[in-house]
Amino acid sequence: MPHLVLEETKISQAIERVVERTFNMDFGWDWPGGVAFFGVAEAYEATGNEKYLQAIRSWVDSELEDGLPRLTVNASSIGHVLLTLYKATNEEKYIDTAVKMADYLLHDAERFADGVLQHTVNGEKYQFPEQAWVDTMFMAGYFLLRIGNLLEREDYFNFGLKQYHGHEEFLQDDMTHLYYHGWDNIAQNHMSGIFWARGNSWAAYTMARALELIEVQHPSFMIIQGSLRDQLSALVRLQSETGLWHTILDDPDSYLETSGSAGIAGALLTSGKVYNKYIQRSVDGILAQIRQDGSVMGVSAGTAVMFDADGYREVPYKRVQGWGQGLVLAFLSLLLKREENNR
Repeated sequence: MPHLVLEETKISQAIERVVERTFNMDFGWDWPGGVAFFGVAEAYEATGNEKYLQAIRSWVDSELEDGLPRLTVNASSIGHVLLTLYKATNEEKYIDTAVKMADYLLHDAERFADGVLQHTVNGEKYQFPEQAWVDTMFMAGYFLLRIGNLLEREDYFNFGLKQYHGHEEFLQDDMTHLYYHGWDNIAQNHMSGIFWARGNSWAAYTMARALELIEVQHPSFMIIQGSLRDQLSALVRLQSETGLWHTILDDPDSYLETSGSAGIAGALLTSGKVYNKYIQRSVDGILAQIRQDGSVMGVSAGTAVMFDADGYREVPYKRVQGWGQGLVLAFLSLLLKREENNR
């Protein structure tokens, strides 16, 4: 297998620029900040830079002064950074808030079938009854595994596993092994039936990270590993020569998209050397999308399950987005961690 060639200084400098740009953006208690600050937390853990920790701590402390807003599945992504803050500071307010969010998911969040979380977002006018969206694997499923593992709470951990297995059942295509964006349990279909890049990155990245938390003897390990193995095998064959993936994975006429590419590349990193060729392309392609001021470009705007393929092709990708910053930071941070582990 080809050796992965990295310039650690260049990666660290890119992380610094992206973190700085991220804190020149404004976020509320919702998923754009959840993903953005997850990336900053990953950067803190990879670099040990206390400045990153203090920045997210300042933001969270300010938000907690106002109390928790109405909880949703998507906003549960903020829980990720609460876990990092608790581990770093041992302050009870962070874990207490995270527990409230996990309890909401476990007991109060809407669900269907055998406990699969219904996709919910802020805003009363946006309702998706009995719909599973692949985003939930990151926003809620991975958070539940992390807090369950940290607190040794089997109820949280097992409910997180249920989200992985339920979303695999409803969303992973058994022919292509790619993940659909959504499932409508009432209509019994995948709605637009699109294999969306960022959606596949939510699945791939969080399955890869979940395997770090699940004992190999647990049956769920083999289930998730098999799903991820087949998905990654399909994804690498759809990568463009630029190192990025198209926003509709199997449509080379759709635009190349950075946030989904970063999440997919992060998942590939966990598979050892077998995917080095594809990871190397992604390093070059993703770094090329970071402006000097740390803005990550080529990131699609917030995307519902669109009506058809044209809807995905027309989602704008002009502006800087929190999830683009966060997923790129997550990828670059994994690169640093891998190099550190290989020394």
